Amino acid sequence: MNKEECPHFDGKKEIAFIKKTIDQNKIILGVCLGAQFIGEALGASFEHSPNREIGVFPLVLTEEGQQDPVFQNFPKTFLVGHWHGDMPGLTADAKILAITEGCPRQVVQYTPKVYGFQCHFEFNAKAIEGMIENCASELEEYKNLPYIQSAQQCLLSLKLVRCS
Repeated sequence: MNKEECPHFDGKKEIAFIKKTIDQNKIILGVCLGAQFIGEALGASFEHSPNREIGVFPLVLTEEGQQDPVFQNFPKTFLVGHWHGDMPGLTADAKILAITEGCPRQVVQYTPKVYGFQCHFEFNAKAIEGMIENCASELEEYKNLPYIQSAQQCLLSLKLVRCS
């Protein structure tokens, strides 16, 4: 993201704020870029995911994820939203709690109070429509990759998630 796109955004300041908050023993949940920034704040650089993901795909809890108190009442596999090509870095103490076929780091627990979600539990029709409107070029550019849904598929998949 460059200054022309978002002149008020400063990734370095965001990472410093996250580090300060972690040092104060606060509860933190980072989503997507926020998850990557948590890793950066803890000294673990983000990495490119083996696969870019755009759409709604099954999230699978790992054994550790199934034991984690945050996810103890979740099914082992469930649908969530995705719109990314990167994933959070891992520290020595990090635990991977959930994966997808396309990305091996969807939910990371850094400490009992610090979690990073590469995936999007918060996606709804309005959010997806906004992403499609503002990022349609990505759908076209990556349409031939295995984990990229069309705009129509994204909206239909989201409706299926909400009905289940």
